[in-house]
Amino acid sequence: MTSEANLEPSHLKSHLGYHLRVVSNAVSHSFAKKLTSLDVTVAEWVILREMYANPNNTSPSGVAEFTGLSRGAVSKLIDRLLQKKLVSREEGSVDRRYQEIKLTKQGRTLVPKLAKIADENDEYFFSMLTPTEKKEIRKILIKLTNLHKLNTNPIE
Repeated sequence: MTSEANLEPSHLKSHLGYHLRVVSNAVSHSFAKKLTSLDVTVAEWVILREMYANPNNTSPSGVAEFTGLSRGAVSKLIDRLLQKKLVSREEGSVDRRYQEIKLTKQGRTLVPKLAKIADENDEYFFSMLTPTEKKEIRKILIKLTNLHKLNTNPIE
């Protein structure tokens, strides 16, 4: 009979999660550092990119819905983007509580530049993988994302 107290704990580096975290932290930190040159955070990039993909004017709650972020987080991010003049906001004519937001020309112009930085960052970290390896990793990560219902955008 073995006691749990006598079991050797698994080694830190034996966990897939450890290796995923190491790579994820490196990729994310590098990307965040590159975005600072354009005065944008990763969280702001997520909002801008999702708004770019959904070109119709929307509301903060609409942004929260298509990003998977909380309304409170979205509200704070939109305030920062307003200060940077990357989005504009108008109050509803009938209901002043309703706010319509949209990318400004400056915001719409910035998104492709930010996307290029994201693409270059991915290229730096993953260029040594074959197209088949990239496809397989993406397939596995999407499978895990769907299985565990991980439907929020990573912003950190």
